[in-house]
Amino acid sequence: MELRRHARVVRADAASRLGVSAGEALADQADGLELAPGAVVAGYWPLADEIDPRPLMRALAARGHPLALPVVVGRETPLEFRSWSPDDPLDAGPHGTRHPPTSAERVTPDVVLVPLLCFDAKGFRLGYGGGYYDRTLAALRRARPVLAVGLAFAAQRVEAVPAEAWDQGLDKIATEQGVVTVEQA
Repeated sequence: MELRRHARVVRADAASRLGVSAGEALADQADGLELAPGAVVAGYWPLADEIDPRPLMRALAARGHPLALPVVVGRETPLEFRSWSPDDPLDAGPHGTRHPPTSAERVTPDVVLVPLLCFDAKGFRLGYGGGYYDRTLAALRRARPVLAVGLAFAAQRVEAVPAEAWDQGLDKIATEQGVVTVEQA
């Protein structure tokens, strides 16, 4: 898909220009996310040129939010989330991911921080194409409300992302420039 290829180039360029400072700027956006006190936040371990969520996760932990990281448990299944703190050791996972060991407590997040290739003002995102986050958000949302927050460089915003019936929209997008409010349809 041409949009996916283009989005990878844009993200790589933003990462090379902004680097670590963009992830640190995400931490400044913690208040703008307006999370419920004590909400369990599932982040992710950054891959390649993804914006680094770890400074934001540390800031949220300092505000009393328990953290978790995702675990890929199967190709066509939702992600599992395990409790994690910034100094906890991690195991290697599939696709270059890192995740808490099996001994870590399994948790259900209230907030899911979502990596992406690009996003639009309606809260649709383009991911890597595996469907992990769409399946996961759908399963979580069937049980109760879950806030999905995309994390991205501001440059990753596009006019429109093609959306299918199974695509799960984001509620907010946090960038190094601020929190983007999703337009309601």
